[in-house]
Amino acid sequence: MQFCQQLSAYLSTKEYTGYQLYLDMYEQAILCDECGYDSVALTEHHLINILMMPAPLQFAVKIAASTKNIKIITAVGVLPIHDMRIYAGEVIAAQMFTDDRLILGVGRGAFACEMALLGSPLEESRDKFNESLDVLTALLSEEEVSWRGGFYNFDSLTAMPRPMTENGPPIMMAVLNPEGIYACTKRGFNIMTTPLAGNHQLMLDQVDGFNRAKSEMGNTGKDLTLSLSRGAFIIKDEADRKAKLEQAYEYFARFDNVFTGPGIVKNGMIEILPRKQTMAELADSLLICTPEEMIDQLAVYYEIGIDRMILNMNFGASHADTMASIQRFSEEVMPNFTSRNVNGSSVPINIQIKSNDSC
Repeated sequence: MQFCQQLSAYLSTKEYTGYQLYLDMYEQAILCDECGYDSVALTEHHLINILMMPAPLQFAVKIAASTKNIKIITAVGVLPIHDMRIYAGEVIAAQMFTDDRLILGVGRGAFACEMALLGSPLEESRDKFNESLDVLTALLSEEEVSWRGGFYNFDSLTAMPRPMTENGPPIMMAVLNPEGIYACTKRGFNIMTTPLAGNHQLMLDQVDGFNRAKSEMGNTGKDLTLSLSRGAFIIKDEADRKAKLEQAYEYFARFDNVFTGPGIVKNGMIEILPRKQTMAELADSLLICTPEEMIDQLAVYYEIGIDRMILNMNFGASHADTMASIQRFSEEVMPNFTSRNVNGSSVPINIQIKSNDSC
């Protein structure tokens, strides 16, 4: 099992500045490379202060210039707000500028208020996403592509330059629904998912959807991977646990506002609204714990065959605390699941799986 750090770009106050936040994320990415993480993940969101990254491909190039081994995942590029004829060339260039370390995670968008302001209402984005994905994959894999569809109509053209690998960088689909995971896997896409608020049965169904499809594909699907995203942090003591949970609670109060709530945003800052979830319920849904507890929690994912854990430690902690958590995780947790050699390859290590009903 490999590990990825999601650089979530949460700006809790404007006084901290986006510039300083991006410097923090840049340093975190370099540390992840030095500590042997498999990858870092970059979101794409606009006009809001959580997951605040309007230029993930540009940032991927900057990270690649200062790192050696780490992969860089867009998690995710929001296809409905881009023109695929332009985006295909940007993806190809980013693949080259990152020395083929780019993994293109794609999705249709998550926040209704954001998508509406960008002219691609969430309720209409599924059809546009599906067509955009088809156009993108055609432009990456073929020359002289012409299109007649509901959203794209163009005569024969070729995205230039051509990708440095066949069909361009690996594509990873962000999917929550188990049957959607099955269908996307059958199409040959890597999968990125999350069990939302820690729903164990949903997670098992998600894994089953991936495994069923991969099994039916035989050798064609042998290299496909399943990545699962969770909020996580290595704590110092019980006081630190309490502090990190309080920070996470404020973060998710903002997240809920735009994900499932009314989408109240003022001057780019998402309003903090009351939450139905209790602090105790939030604690059960996140991996905010000691290294020993983390090993026990992650053993569940290891046992069911998750290929990559995407860890979000950027939910309001200081940069110094986040850097410390990234390093402690690499030193005290990661070696229990994978051993990374100097050339970046990895060798699994046997671990003792404990019984655990939580996820």
